[in-house]
Order: sequence, then structure tokens, then C-alpha cells
Amino acid sequence: MRRTDTIAAALLLAAMMSAGGGARAQSAAPPQHEGPSVSTPADGIKFFGSGVKTDKGELFAGPAYGDLQKGRHGTFVRMPFGFVSPVHTHTEDYYGVVIKGVGANQKPGGQVIPLAAGSYWFQRGEEPHVTQCLSTEDCLFFIVQPGKFDYVPSK
Repeated sequence: MRRTDTIAAALLLAAMMSAGGGARAQSAAPPQHEGPSVSTPADGIKFFGSGVKTDKGELFAGPAYGDLQKGRHGTFVRMPFGFVSPVHTHTEDYYGVVIKGVGANQKPGGQVIPLAAGSYWFQRGEEPHVTQCLSTEDCLFFIVQPGKFDYVPSK
């Protein structure tokens, strides 16, 4: 799958999640909009350090919409190759799509399922898990979350 196809698939998934994934009833409230329409080339995404680090490096976040530190958001996450997160949780559920590389997301000790570009996962909030970049190149994920991002290491 070409990179532009995977980015388009990720953005379509984000739009579907924002819209509730289905048709609205006639009596439903008018739709809530995320803000103005935008088009941002890949090299225009501004990444910043997340503070989540291992010996392989740091996760970097690049906002697409919203603010991951304040609430609902869609964010690109760049993960160094070979990165394996410590077991952790997030308060909120999130949806993830692999844009580049091969990643994995599983319960501690669970089966590692390689997720190539175009693959998808859902992570339930407050559930311990491990996220990693299996490829020999950095991974790029796109996540959509209904609330702010947090990273809570498990004990």
C-alpha cells in the first residue's frame, strides 16, 4: 500500500470515529465539527517530544487535530525502531492505525501480532498493554482518542 493510501485510510478512520461510524437519526442534534478544514503535507506536521522514553529513544507526537494534552485529538506518533514500551495504561480508549513500519500492541505476555502499514488496533482504556515497533525502520502511527492522552506505567 502506498504511503498516501495509508494516510488517507487513517484520516478516513478518524473521520468515521468522529462521526460515530454511522448515519445520524433525523431527530439527532446537529453535528459537532472539529474546526476548520485543513490540508497539511507530511513534512508540515510539527512533532514534539512526548516524554515517553526507553533506551531506544523517545516517542514523538505530531498533532492533526485537537490537543492531546487537553482532550479529544487525532495525533501522529513516531516510534523509534526497536522501541518496546514498558507495560502501561491510558485512561481513555484509543484507536491506532499503522502508517509506516511494523508495529504491535498487545497485553503483557500476550501474542505479538505484527501490524504492517495499513493495519489497525483498538486499545481499551485502563487496560495494561505493550506497544512496540518491530521493523528495522521507525514506525509512524495515527491515533484517535476521545479524551486527553496520558501514559501511566504499570506497577
